[in-house]
Amino acid sequence: MATIANDDRCPCLSGEQYGQCCGRFHSGAAEAPTAEQLMRSRYAAFAVGDEAYLLRTWHPSTRPKRLDIDPEQVWRRLDVLATSAGGLLDSTGAVEFVAHYVDHGERGSMREHSTFVCENGRWLYVDAVQ
Repeated sequence: MATIANDDRCPCLSGEQYGQCCGRFHSGAAEAPTAEQLMRSRYAAFAVGDEAYLLRTWHPSTRPKRLDIDPEQVWRRLDVLATSAGGLLDSTGAVEFVAHYVDHGERGSMREHSTFVCENGRWLYVDAVQ
C-alpha cells in the first residue's frame, strides 16, 4: 500500500486533504454518505493500494474472494461524468466516470458506469459496465 499523509492532496482530486476526504473513509472513521463519494473513495483506494477498503465496500453478492492491485499501474486523474440518484435519501445510485492511469509507462483510461446500493445506511459498490 502506498504511503499518503493526511495533509497530502486526496487522490480523488476533490481539492481536499486526504485525511479530510477519502482518508477518513479508508480508516473507518466515517462512511461515505453518497454513492459518488463512495466511488471517489474507491478510486482513491486503488490509487493508494488499499485492497482491504475496496473489498469492504464491495457488495457481498458481487465481491471477489481477493483482489490484486498492480503496483505498476499508477492512477493519475478521475473525471466524474454523471451521477444518478445515490444521495442521502436514496437506496440506489449510479456514477459514470473516466479514470486515467499509467501502466508500465503506457498512458490509458478506463470509462465505467458503476452501480451502488445503500444497505443499513452504508453505500456499497455492486457492479459496473465499462
